[in-house]
Amino acid sequence: MKTFMQTKETVERNWFVIDAEGIPLGRVATQAASILRGKHKATFTPHIDCGDFIIIVNAEKVKLTGNKLEDKKYYNHSGYPGGMRVRNAKTMVEKYPVEMVERAIKGMLPKNKLGSQMYTKLFVYEGPEHKHEAQKPTVMEIK
Repeated sequence: MKTFMQTKETVERNWFVIDAEGIPLGRVATQAASILRGKHKATFTPHIDCGDFIIIVNAEKVKLTGNKLEDKKYYNHSGYPGGMRVRNAKTMVEKYPVEMVERAIKGMLPKNKLGSQMYTKLFVYEGPEHKHEAQKPTVMEIK
């Protein structure tokens, strides 16, 4: 019996919606990263982008546990001397909730061209509305 190896031509993609309201950020990110990679499928092949599309709504209402609002730091550097910018999680939740969720998920994807390709299937929105109704996404429950 031969082992099944999926090709990019045989990949079937689905659309999923995750409502992040009141759910911890790490839990949302791990589920989304797993679906983006395709690990929930029986036909998972590590070197092929076989994952599905993910739509995350209510990113502004994602929950951070413990003291992460004050203690967790997000770093950016422009590449110039003195170009370091440090923001805490409270600022990110208030001003940049979409970027915060995207960074959490991107950090769980492979760090190569395949990971970049998987990342393009992620759509994050601040509020409860999204513009992908035509794709008829399935609602995914995260506990």
